[in-house]
Amino acid sequence: MTDRFDGGGVVVAEREPADWERFASSFSRIADNVRQVIQGKEHEVRLALVALMAEGHLLIEDVPGVGKTMLAKSIARSVDCSFRRIQFTPDLLPTDVTGVNVYNQERGDFEFKPGAIFANVVLGDEINRASPKTQSALLESMEERQVTVDGVTYHLGVPFMVIATQNPIEHEGTYPLPEAQLDRFMMRLSIGYPSAESEASILLTHGIASTLDDIDAVADARGISEMIVMAREVHVAQAIQRYIVSLADATRRHPDVYLGASPRASIMLLRAARSLAASDGRDYVIPDDVKVLVGPVLGHRILVAADAAMTGRTSLAILEELLQQVPVPVRDRA
Repeated sequence: MTDRFDGGGVVVAEREPADWERFASSFSRIADNVRQVIQGKEHEVRLALVALMAEGHLLIEDVPGVGKTMLAKSIARSVDCSFRRIQFTPDLLPTDVTGVNVYNQERGDFEFKPGAIFANVVLGDEINRASPKTQSALLESMEERQVTVDGVTYHLGVPFMVIATQNPIEHEGTYPLPEAQLDRFMMRLSIGYPSAESEASILLTHGIASTLDDIDAVADARGISEMIVMAREVHVAQAIQRYIVSLADATRRHPDVYLGASPRASIMLLRAARSLAASDGRDYVIPDDVKVLVGPVLGHRILVAADAAMTGRTSLAILEELLQQVPVPVRDRA
């Protein structure tokens, strides 16, 4: 890595091509490790790791038994980071998530007992089964990466990622996530059923015992932190930035959309595009990076108008239309 001067005379670190090759190699090594457990879902595994490198959070919405929890566990084990699981239930309290001050009789004062949120990878299982009050306990930690209890702020470690799961089919006894909560998640993914060939492989590998215990860590928290810093340095041309803004603005103007993407959505799309480019060993973003991420990043952030929803229109279908309508920046303008 070398240094150069920008237009204002400030020294800026400049990465060598080999640095980005190492990033892509490390990313592939982690992805391959996770795929030993989550088979036949290469694209979903890659997007989950892109969210990790982009300092984002992940919402996995799918039916039971397709590997939502296993994906979170395999990511945590692959990067050798601390992992905590929170089973969201109606009687779960906010202090169970954030922590609580407990009186210490020996010391004669109050002592802070950290909650389950104090980990590098936090799995919120069946997040929509907890009350809105408990769900809101995640808002500060997911956005500001800190927890405030009784007026005292405690900072969370790096990396920090919340992976939440929910079942879109069963709605009895659930509390739908409010828009403010959904907007905290960088991506929403659906793992889906595996192909027949992949399911046959799953029976061979998981039929006797889970393969989760067989995988070893291929990275550590320090290495992931360095990759996060590198992902921030990926160059995004002004034309690409305008393309992202145009896509977000198009969602706000579409007649079938009741609530369009917010500026936070544009920021998340930009950060995810940087991470995706780095995973390919590039230090610059191309339009295809943005196109791949539009569905996972913006799909849960727009609300389809009631009339359009009754006709079967979905947010993903609208986004596909917008990708065809919004002009893509060409090379000489980027």
